Amino acid sequence: MSTWANAARALALAAGCVASAAWAGTGDTATARAALGRAATAAEVAAWDIDVRPDFQGLPKGRGTVAQGQKIWDGKCASCHGDFGESNEVFSPIVGGTTADDVRTGRVAAMTGNQPYRTTLMKVSTVSTLWDYIHRAMPWNAPRSLSADDVYAVTAYLLNLGEIVPADFTLSDANIAEVQRKMPNRNGMTTEHGMWPGRGRPDTHNTACMKDCEATVKVVSAMPEYARDSHGDLSQQQRGFGPTRGVAALASAQVATVASAPVAPGAKLTGQYQCMTCHALDRKVVGPSFSDIASKYRGQGDAHAALERKVKAGGQGAWGSVPMPPQPQIPDSDIHAMVGWILEAK
Repeated sequence: MSTWANAARALALAAGCVASAAWAGTGDTATARAALGRAATAAEVAAWDIDVRPDFQGLPKGRGTVAQGQKIWDGKCASCHGDFGESNEVFSPIVGGTTADDVRTGRVAAMTGNQPYRTTLMKVSTVSTLWDYIHRAMPWNAPRSLSADDVYAVTAYLLNLGEIVPADFTLSDANIAEVQRKMPNRNGMTTEHGMWPGRGRPDTHNTACMKDCEATVKVVSAMPEYARDSHGDLSQQQRGFGPTRGVAALASAQVATVASAPVAPGAKLTGQYQCMTCHALDRKVVGPSFSDIASKYRGQGDAHAALERKVKAGGQGAWGSVPMPPQPQIPDSDIHAMVGWILEAK
């Protein structure tokens, strides 16, 4: 059983234990457990059980060619990661920095030198890591929307860009172990540390400090004040792209929640579809502000239709090198409402 399956079963057991502890001594423990917790179903466990281990346990059957991967890449990946994995000013490069000698030795020589940047193929030791991450997290605006065959194809394309497999290669569950023996940094991973199961020793030699302890510990979810300005702009400390909201965005959402004026449907949708992760109403974040977009399109008769097409298909160059990823998963009616609201921004 994989790591995720074990975790799912552990959570189910924990729920039962909590129910038992909470109702211990009431004489009705069985009823309480039935009301507060239950064992995870096979379908629920399977939904979480998608990880792929370095020994390829958990890898689904499938296949994909380099050519198929290029088509998927061009349509769903290149806007953020570049046509050839060279990426842009936001994301780190995926491909580059490896040589034929690295493929032969299994250790990327540039990792020990003064390489100005380190790409994914320079660092990653197992092809299963690459496959697993693409499968569970990409594309960022629609994770887990790629089929197993799609993931094999995209992985094959990246491996070809790194000159690990030829252009006519077909990657599959049957030959992925052979590809592992060609990964440029396959010998760059060590298991000689306490985080690896079975090592039985800690990663640190520090001793516990038991002086000046707080008499009462208050557990809170808010960031302490002293840490809020440690970077000047807290939003820059967090992931500035993808469906992740920073403190600034959360604060804006909280203000909007308590405001007496009703929130426009288009404004609500920009939060629902994570537009505010890359945009703000009145300032540049990763992409331009909505007010700047409105100013640029003001007076253009086809502004509404043109902007709808940009949201749907994505693009790059209108506001610099940072791309606008395509959003094909958003219904046309919602895009229409959001664009209408954006074009009214002051």
